Amino acid sequence: MKIEKTNIVKMMIFALLLVFLTGCAAKQENVIPAQRPVSELVDEDREYMIDAYDPWEGFNRTMYNFNHHFDKYVFLPIVGGYQFIMPDFFEDRISGIFKNFGELRNFMNNFLQFKLKRTAITTGRFIVNSTVGLAGMFDPATKMGMLEQKEDFGQTLGHYGMGPGPYLVMPVLGPSSLRDTTGFAVDSVVRSLVLDWALDDVGDKSKVILAINILNAIDTRKNIDFRYHQSGSPFEYDLLRMLYLEKRKMDVAR
Repeated sequence: MKIEKTNIVKMMIFALLLVFLTGCAAKQENVIPAQRPVSELVDEDREYMIDAYDPWEGFNRTMYNFNHHFDKYVFLPIVGGYQFIMPDFFEDRISGIFKNFGELRNFMNNFLQFKLKRTAITTGRFIVNSTVGLAGMFDPATKMGMLEQKEDFGQTLGHYGMGPGPYLVMPVLGPSSLRDTTGFAVDSVVRSLVLDWALDDVGDKSKVILAINILNAIDTRKNIDFRYHQSGSPFEYDLLRMLYLEKRKMDVAR
C-alpha cells in the first residue's frame, strides 16, 4: 500500500513539532526558581552608585529614544557625508578653529571662578594659536606646554555651590542636568554675542552665522565616538546617566 507524499510531509511536520515541544518541556524542567526575593538583595534605603536624581525619567527616556533615531537617521548620515567630501587635513583645521574659538568660553569661566593661573594659560593659548596657529588651524600652544583649561558656566555654577539638580536629556545634545542646561544656555548666548560682534561687517550675517553653527554642530558630533545602543548593555540609559553625572562631579571639583 503506497502512502501519499502529502501524508509523509504531514507526518514529518508532526514529528518535528513533537521533538520541539519535548525539548521545550525538558528545558523548562531545568529552570531553577529564584531562591531569594529581590528585596533581600536590594536595600531600598541605600543609595547605589548607579542611582541618580531623575524625576523626569519618563520624559528623559523618550528623549533618549528620539535622540537615538535622530542620530542614526539624520545626524550621523550628515556627518558621514561631511567626512566623505572633506579631506582629513581640512577637517582637522576646521576642528582647530572651533576649538580655538572655544577658548573664549574657557577664559570667561576660569576668570569667573578666580582661577587666575588657568585664566592666564587660556589667554596665552588663545593669543598663540590665533596668531602663530593661524586662527587655531594649528595648535602650537600645546607644544609649548600650554594645555587646554576646559571650563563652562555649568562648572562655574557648581564651583559656587549649585548642585546639578534633576538629570535631563536634552534634544539632540543628550545627557545634561538642570544646572548644566542653564550653563549651556549662558555659554551659548555669550558665544552668539561674540560671533555677532566679530561678523558685524559681513553681509548676510545671519546666514553666515547659521552656516557656522551648523558646521560647528557637525564637527562636534564628528569628534564624539559615542553611538547609541552599541554598548551591549540593556541598561545603557542608566549607565550613561551615571557616567555623565560622575564626570561632571569631577569637572566641578577640578
